[in-house]
Amino acid sequence: MFRIFIVMLLVPLSVFAADYPDPEVWAPTVGGFALEDEIVGRPPGAIVATGSSSMRFWDHRIHDDLAPLTVISRGFGGSNMNDVVHHLDTLVLKHEPRAVMIYEGDNDVALGVPVREILARFESAIRRIHAQDSAIRVYLLSVKPSILRAAMWPDMLAVNAGLQKLADAKDNVRYIDVATPMLNEDGSVRDDLFVGDGLHMNQAGYDIWRNTVAPVLIATEIQYE
Repeated sequence: MFRIFIVMLLVPLSVFAADYPDPEVWAPTVGGFALEDEIVGRPPGAIVATGSSSMRFWDHRIHDDLAPLTVISRGFGGSNMNDVVHHLDTLVLKHEPRAVMIYEGDNDVALGVPVREILARFESAIRRIHAQDSAIRVYLLSVKPSILRAAMWPDMLAVNAGLQKLADAKDNVRYIDVATPMLNEDGSVRDDLFVGDGLHMNQAGYDIWRNTVAPVLIATEIQYE
């Protein structure tokens, strides 16, 4: 008993961080996307945009912001990277995309998931996407800062640094920094970019995303339209 107790003391505290919640809670949402696909019809070769609420709420203008690119919006608010990995086949890969854009990590950090675990799930998603087709371009959006989660910003910065390294090390993966333009010169979070909850962006915030993301995507993806 004494030896077992000592071993437990030596285990890093990060092991006891919050686990990811059950990704099956999103089955009805993903099923709704599938029903929409049946009704609307989705030709292959589009750009699939997925991620948590910041991506979900971009839906109201993402098609205009990224025009003339063909985008399938598959954000689902409250999700995390584990949810994306779990539902990747039906959420993303079934569309046979030419490119995938992902915004996650925000909720992962808030759940207390260690940075290395978050990055491992990003890497898993990239690996599976490229297993379907190594030519698929993957765009990783940085975790954004926010007023509500300002205390978590150091961990979010660590995730962003890891995403940059992932992109640098892999073919057809690009990191897009939407975070830096959302900061003041002193590194604090701009408070004019958020709605009342201090977490979700207002139109000025999405203007920054448009101005940052659109030039990168259009420069590469326009040739495939």
